[in-house]
Amino acid sequence: MAVLRTPDERFAGLPEFDFEPRYLTIEDPQLGPLRMHHLDEGNPSGRPVVLLHGEPTWAFMFRHTVAPLVKAGLRVIVPDLVGFGRSDKPSYVADYTYERHVRWLVDFLTGLDVRDAVLLGHDWGGLVGLRAVTAVEGLAAGYVACNHGYPTGDMPANEALRSWQEFAATTDVFEVGPIVARACRAPLPAEVVAAYDAPYPDESYKAGARAFPALIPVTPDDPSAQAVRDSRAVLSGSAMPFLTVYGEHDPIAGAADAMFQQLAPGAADLTHVRLPDGGHNMPEDCGETLGEIVAEFAARLG
Repeated sequence: MAVLRTPDERFAGLPEFDFEPRYLTIEDPQLGPLRMHHLDEGNPSGRPVVLLHGEPTWAFMFRHTVAPLVKAGLRVIVPDLVGFGRSDKPSYVADYTYERHVRWLVDFLTGLDVRDAVLLGHDWGGLVGLRAVTAVEGLAAGYVACNHGYPTGDMPANEALRSWQEFAATTDVFEVGPIVARACRAPLPAEVVAAYDAPYPDESYKAGARAFPALIPVTPDDPSAQAVRDSRAVLSGSAMPFLTVYGEHDPIAGAADAMFQQLAPGAADLTHVRLPDGGHNMPEDCGETLGEIVAEFAARLG
């Protein structure tokens, strides 16, 4: 059982990413201490806005989203999930489960004493973020869903998801930067693609990235299927304001915004957004616009 830590020099000189790294250590009962990296920008007394990345990205994806939120007087917290970015990386695929990711995130957020926050989840950041929101009373005052679903396994995976799961499980080389680039609407500069590769000096660091696709519940008896059903039930009875901001060009989760608008009472009477220049990795395509939308949403919460 090994936990890897990416050398700091891998993160030197990344484009438009000169934020101060911050760290919080959480405890896992089996793996021991795990150091989680995060950004913590803006007004320390402002409402927290927590931006949760997905697969196989890291906090770098939100580099253009931070500034509009800081300008609005908010406190912006952007963690790297365990296994990603500058956070510690357990080295075995079996070290990662959906339930562990939820526990790690909850421990991180409670460790920072985050309360009455706006949480934004993109991709897998939404699947763990909503579990945290519905489990921890008082954690969130509002939620923003960005290009993610919330599957219970009661509906079969679509072809795009099945192909992605098979690829992640079988490919010899998991090329993170190019994978991220393919899910963006516009071509990425070479230095940006390289920044997505920075956390992973070699394949041994990519267990978390390889694991995530297989953890999505795709059968009714999946180990986390009932927990997601229970979370959705909490969400369906909650008046918490719930906004969807989706990139239009997304073959995997592109239709899930309509599902959330039906599921969450707090989605009623909000102006939901579809961004025509956004693909699945919409925060990379439209990061500044996303920040402006979330800042306006946070302002309406009072």
